[in-house]
Amino acid sequence: MTRTFLRQRRRLPWVGSLAILVGLLVLVAAACGPGGEPGAVHILTTDGDVNPVMERYIDRGIDNAEDNQASAVVIRLDTPGGLVTSMEDIVQRILATDVPVIVYVWPSGGKAASAGTFITMAGHVAAMAPSIIMLATTRSLNSSSAIRVASMAQTGGE
Repeated sequence: MTRTFLRQRRRLPWVGSLAILVGLLVLVAAACGPGGEPGAVHILTTDGDVNPVMERYIDRGIDNAEDNQASAVVIRLDTPGGLVTSMEDIVQRILATDVPVIVYVWPSGGKAASAGTFITMAGHVAAMAPSIIMLATTRSLNSSSAIRVASMAQTGGE
C-alpha cells in the first residue's frame, strides 16, 4: 500500500508541472495572437527554402501588421535560396507595404543565399547577425529576373 501511495506522490509534481507548462504556453500563444497592439513590432521567422509556403507566410504576416497598425515587421531570415517566382512575390509585397520591413539574417552563421539575398535587399532595413553568409549567383537567376528585381528595388515595386 505504501508503494502505491509513493508512486502517486511522485506523479503529482510531474502532472502539476505539465499543467503549469501548458497553461503558460496558452497564455503566450494568446499574447502573440493576431490581435496585437497598435504600434507593436511583428516578428516573422523564416527558416528554409524560399517557396510558396514562405511567400504566403510573409504575405499574411505583413497583412496582419498592416491591419494592426504595427510600427514595423521584422523578418528573421535563414535560407539557402529557392524559387525565383516566390522571391519576386515576396520582394513585391515588401516594397508595396507602408509598414517598415526589417530583414534580419540570423542566427549567427545563418545565410541569405540566392533568393534570400534579394529579399534582404528589398527590406527597408537590412541587418545581419555575425558570421552570416550572403550571396547570390547569376546561375540561379536568369538575367531578366535579376534585372526585374533590381528594377523593382529602384522604383519601389512599380
